[in-house]
Amino acid sequence: MTALQHPTRPSRRAAAGRLTAALCAAAALAALPAARAADAAAGYPDKPVRFVLPYPAGGPTDILGRILAQKLSERWGQPVVVVNRGGGGGTIGAAYAAGAPADGYTLFLGGISTLAINPFIQKSISYDPVKDFRPVSIATRQPEILVVAPSFQAQTLKDFIAYARANPGKVNFATSGIATSGHLGGELFNQFMNVKLVHIPYIGAGGALNAVMSGEVQSAFATVLGTVPLIKSGRLRALAITGQTRSPALPDVPTFAEQGFGDYDATAFNGVLVPAGTPEAIVRKINADLVAVLADPEVVQKLSADGTLVRSSSPDEFAALIKAEQAKWEQVIRQGNIRID
Repeated sequence: MTALQHPTRPSRRAAAGRLTAALCAAAALAALPAARAADAAAGYPDKPVRFVLPYPAGGPTDILGRILAQKLSERWGQPVVVVNRGGGGGTIGAAYAAGAPADGYTLFLGGISTLAINPFIQKSISYDPVKDFRPVSIATRQPEILVVAPSFQAQTLKDFIAYARANPGKVNFATSGIATSGHLGGELFNQFMNVKLVHIPYIGAGGALNAVMSGEVQSAFATVLGTVPLIKSGRLRALAITGQTRSPALPDVPTFAEQGFGDYDATAFNGVLVPAGTPEAIVRKINADLVAVLADPEVVQKLSADGTLVRSSSPDEFAALIKAEQAKWEQVIRQGNIRID
């Protein structure tokens, strides 16, 4: 042994080897969560999945939700159980879904009201649309239609506007509830057309449309889903539809743009979300399967027949849409000083 060597001092090569081993072990430990998440996604779902709809049965959200639930159930080989939690303009159902475990076994069908309107129209809600949910994919865009009772005297959109201006506060519009897309669509109409329609909220779209058909209320701002059959049967009369082109489901109904009001746009949307914190591998799995379902010709045919525009997206694209819609409707709400006490 020379004077420069020491029996207890490790060689540089040995130390480097131990350092490399330690780094490899750390990397392996760091990779464990991702591996476990991938394993969980590979076996997902292995039990029933809840699909929370924030409105009562029978309305447009319920129609869409049940179509998606059936197709996802067929694809997954597991029941996708629809849970209707209506009330509070969608806030009750949204809060219920937001509080569910972030494991992928609770889906939420959100829309323009629950995601883009409620945060600005209510003093306090028990969920945050951005922080409490992870968007999965948009599902539909739904043009809104201004419909009137068959007996109402206005025959065109311009007739309706002229009548409303001549009778401020005497023309009502029904919606499926406070802070819904119909409510804000009507408020945007008031601001844009310089009229004073009075909002009459009902519990669910069915109640609102029944009120118009009976003549109890003169008009409604409603999404196309669930409304098209009533228009075709003559139980409702449509004056205008949002969007730049006519709906193939209602080729005889002119757009707002055709009638000189192209800047008026109250197109609604729906999409699927999961509670924040759901593993990204499971989010991607749900997204891939949902995109496939939305491309299913049977689904497209069912929804398109009622005028709905079937869409799909990445999670981040859906998140961007939510933020853009929030910016739009926050301005309308502030200008109209709309609040729910």
